[in-house]
Amino acid sequence: MKKEIIKEFKNFALKGNMLDIAIGVIIGAAFNNVVDVLVKKVLMPPLSLLTNDINFVNKKIILRKGIEQGGEIIREEVAIAYGELITVFINFFVISCTVFIIIKVFNKLQHKAENPSDKTVKTPKDIELLTRIKILMEEQNKLLQKRNTPPKP
Repeated sequence: MKKEIIKEFKNFALKGNMLDIAIGVIIGAAFNNVVDVLVKKVLMPPLSLLTNDINFVNKKIILRKGIEQGGEIIREEVAIAYGELITVFINFFVISCTVFIIIKVFNKLQHKAENPSDKTVKTPKDIELLTRIKILMEEQNKLLQKRNTPPKP
């Protein structure tokens, strides 16, 4: 039983799955930093100018006031902190839009790179070879169709 598990783990680790996962996590963390800086340092300052620095974080509905005497809290305040929820939703929306735009740009660049007729971007070798194979197969099919077509009387 132990040998089977060790063998299975060895296959998993050596076949690249674990390495692929590790690379994905590392790239994901780096991408998270890029999005974080883009949102906080590039997009949020203009948004904050547009909204006159409205800060929702401290907005709340107080259900019961807290009591404090002599610097000591006797009774905690009970409140619904809706402002923080609004802030989180705004951040989620801004981050979602940012990631969407980044993915859209990457998809456009990838599509451009995979287009064999576009000469502005060097086509990867595998796409180039597949395109050549496709063209050769189409030519071969045309020749075979001509050969198999019976002559007209």
